[in-house]
Amino acid sequence: MISLLWPWLLIVLPLPWLASRWLPPAKGAQRWVLPWVLGTADNLVGQGSEPKIGASRQPWLAWLAWCALCLAVAQPVRYDELKSLQTTGRDLMLAVDISESMGTADMRVAGRRVDRLSAVQAVLGDFIERRAGDRLGLILFGQRAYLVTPLTLDRDSVRYQLETSAIGLAGNYTAIGDALALAVKRLHDRPESQRIVLLLTDGTNTAGELSPDRATQLAVELGVRVYTIGFGGEGNQDYFGLVLGPRGPEIDEQSLQSIAAATGGQYFRARDVNELAGIYQALDALEPLEFDAPDVQLQRPLFHYPLALSVLCMLAALWPQGRRPRTAPSAEWQP
Repeated sequence: MISLLWPWLLIVLPLPWLASRWLPPAKGAQRWVLPWVLGTADNLVGQGSEPKIGASRQPWLAWLAWCALCLAVAQPVRYDELKSLQTTGRDLMLAVDISESMGTADMRVAGRRVDRLSAVQAVLGDFIERRAGDRLGLILFGQRAYLVTPLTLDRDSVRYQLETSAIGLAGNYTAIGDALALAVKRLHDRPESQRIVLLLTDGTNTAGELSPDRATQLAVELGVRVYTIGFGGEGNQDYFGLVLGPRGPEIDEQSLQSIAAATGGQYFRARDVNELAGIYQALDALEPLEFDAPDVQLQRPLFHYPLALSVLCMLAALWPQGRRPRTAPSAEWQP
């Protein structure tokens, strides 16, 4: 279907005719004459009353050039057929622990000893990058839980918020119940079969308003599946070659297992980055969500066609027509 974006601009079409009819003719120095375009009597009939070739067509070429120019300015466009885009993906809310215990430096990434949060940022960042088509959200929790990024298809934003997070930013303790409840709240209006939470922590619930059991009940009532990950090594830290023993509370695996089992999810134990990366396979087994994106209709501009026609007509109208004047033969010299 072809349409005009600015059809009201066609009102200027009769402007040259109105100007020639109502405005007084220019005189003297104000006058600009293009005799081969105006189609005057002198133009139509040359010396010896011989008509010039093509002179009668040039006024029509000028008018055609003007009409084509007006049409180009009115922005003609062509609309393709209306299409409904289908996108596959999941609604996945990530809840990541950034409490003080995540600063334990018992992980290795690329041969370098790093703290647990840095390891999570490296591995989970790659996981986020691979989730093309998924709606992702990010919750960071310590003593309190904060929604950093709501569900979105913008994976770069989610990854940036994760990579710029810092240990202790949400407090030094761990509010697992509050984090889970906040994730459930943000998923309650999503399709029931696709309400998924991935909760990663290295400790036990030591803060917050809601207990993990109460948050689990809310998840069960709203049909939210929760996958829990207990992440962290044995807590051994290397300080200038000296290896120290475990630090911080142990992971409450029983609570994390109960949360996963009650909601239809699964519990994972990751002691290093390789085990954490291996969780990809289980998460990839989730059923993809197919949802309709808004209907789209591609718009293709066509203004260049009438614009090219206008230029060609103007060039043809301005091109001098007629025969070249013949020079009189020179008189032959007689000695």
